[in-house]
Amino acid sequence: VHDRTHDTDPDAFAQLAPRIVGVAANGESRVSRELLARLPNAKVVSVFGVGYDGVDVAAAIETGKLVGHTPDVLTDDVADLAMGLVLSIGRNIPLADGFVRQGQWAQGPFRLSKKVSGSRMGIVGLGRIGKAIARRAEGFGMSISYTARSQKADSGYRFFPSAKDLAANVDFLVVITPGGAGTRHLINGEVLQALGPKGFLINVARGSVVDEEALLQALQSGTIAGAMQGMQLGIPAIALSQARGFRGEEAKISWETAETFGDPIETEGRKSYRAGGPLADRPRPAERAVRLARDEAIAGGEIDLVGADAEAADAQAAEAGRPKMAKRST
Repeated sequence: VHDRTHDTDPDAFAQLAPRIVGVAANGESRVSRELLARLPNAKVVSVFGVGYDGVDVAAAIETGKLVGHTPDVLTDDVADLAMGLVLSIGRNIPLADGFVRQGQWAQGPFRLSKKVSGSRMGIVGLGRIGKAIARRAEGFGMSISYTARSQKADSGYRFFPSAKDLAANVDFLVVITPGGAGTRHLINGEVLQALGPKGFLINVARGSVVDEEALLQALQSGTIAGAMQGMQLGIPAIALSQARGFRGEEAKISWETAETFGDPIETEGRKSYRAGGPLADRPRPAERAVRLARDEAIAGGEIDLVGADAEAADAQAAEAGRPKMAKRST
């Protein structure tokens, strides 16, 4: 067994390549045409995962190599995760957790959340996992609709011909379609616009299926109510799990908070951000965004300050040339 020798030691791999008869990969592996061409005697590419979009299947077929995967191995796990994300964003669990941990409960009650039971769920991709998600949603009394490459007449669910049409008719849009070039940015700005300010996006498919710039802009502008991302292309999952979209600064703060975790993935969205492109208006660093949101909350009477905290807030306001704004609890 030779573990990624083609990356770690190309010279050694050149000697080994003619003796390699099989390639084992996971769902995140990249088995390119170039790599397959260097393995003249390989007979099979076996992916121990559901997705095989990282394998150049056309190149494998051309060179007589079989490609296999394990389609049912994670069906229940992904379906459980999808339903957990629906509950988390609908019931606002991540923000509620932060609300308690940060001691905000002392300033007043947490905002009301959305009722999940009885809501409308739309599923993009009604394959094995999509059907498993639908069964779970039925347990919550949710009505199920879907879109897919073809209509599933025996499903009993309402079919829509496109993701945009589906999004316009649901409260939770759950994405579980295969990745790859054919579904890249399937969930784009038009789909998010159709989902609307009361709709939530749940992506448990490949990150590439969602246009990340369009998603961030939709969160910041309140175009959608919120999003949860199980897989990501260039946005850490924490950024989306905290971005409800009720107030634009929440989406901004959650992006900056995620930056502190050191996500190494360089994407077009991030390059655009650094180069002053369409997303360059996000505040940096994280502390500045948090301060701005806190100041607005204080000014709006959403946070009561007492004693030294109130005096400090007034001093900061005076230094910045703003009127005193701290609301004092009595």
